[in-house]
Amino acid sequence: MANYTAADIKALRERTGAGMMDVKKALDEANGDADKAMELIRIKGLKGATKREGRSTAEGLVAAKVLDGTVGVMIELNCETDFVAKSAKFIELADRVLAAAIESGAADAEALLAYEVDGKPLSEIVVEEGAVLGEKVVVRRVARVEGKTVDAYLHKTSKDLPAQVGVLFAVDGEGDAAFEAAHDVAVHTAAYAPTYLTRDEVPADIVENERRIADETARAEGKPEAALPKIVEGRLTGFFKEIVLLDQPFAKDAKKTVGKVFEEAGVSPVAFARFRVGA
Repeated sequence: MANYTAADIKALRERTGAGMMDVKKALDEANGDADKAMELIRIKGLKGATKREGRSTAEGLVAAKVLDGTVGVMIELNCETDFVAKSAKFIELADRVLAAAIESGAADAEALLAYEVDGKPLSEIVVEEGAVLGEKVVVRRVARVEGKTVDAYLHKTSKDLPAQVGVLFAVDGEGDAAFEAAHDVAVHTAAYAPTYLTRDEVPADIVENERRIADETARAEGKPEAALPKIVEGRLTGFFKEIVLLDQPFAKDAKKTVGKVFEEAGVSPVAFARFRVGA
């Protein structure tokens, strides 16, 4: 007769994020001792870490925090399944990773993983927690954005999962108008996924390639030679509206651009970062 109940199984699953059969086997082996079962799950997970190395990590979450209204930090933590992504254990790990990102000031995932937390590199903690969860867990990326006003926006693509889209947005002004502009554009950015803030940031080779494609397409369509320059510039403008934030029609009012939103608020955008899990 097992020395544990259905409630014990549920509690251990919530602590570890492990599957039901793994939890039951661990409790059987530990004769119902939850702490011992927790240890067995961790040991078993560490032994299987190498086997998990090549697995895909397309699920996970985005977490972010703004410090003093002027510095935003955001991380993406990946796992294999949505079951683990929404587990308390995984969310707790994301909080630890975000705290380490804030403390370390790390500019990339490699530096963040090398940062010591409780006497060991964060990378070791991630592996250990992945062992308990029974999945490959990856700190994919980190972003840090600074400005006089910074807003963080997190969006859930499913009500049953943690946030899977996150945006940090910084502007050079202060006050209610500055914050409202930063927030509204952060929400817009989550939905419209711009790649660049301004046209100047788009690499010249990308622009020239797009110009070439527009020219060749217009010629293939039999457009008049005299009209080609105007047609090409028009198509380039359309291209910029897709990838450049300030050129995009504003989500809340498509009659004006995002650039116009900032102009009306009397502030200028400084920088942004956008993460979508797995993208």
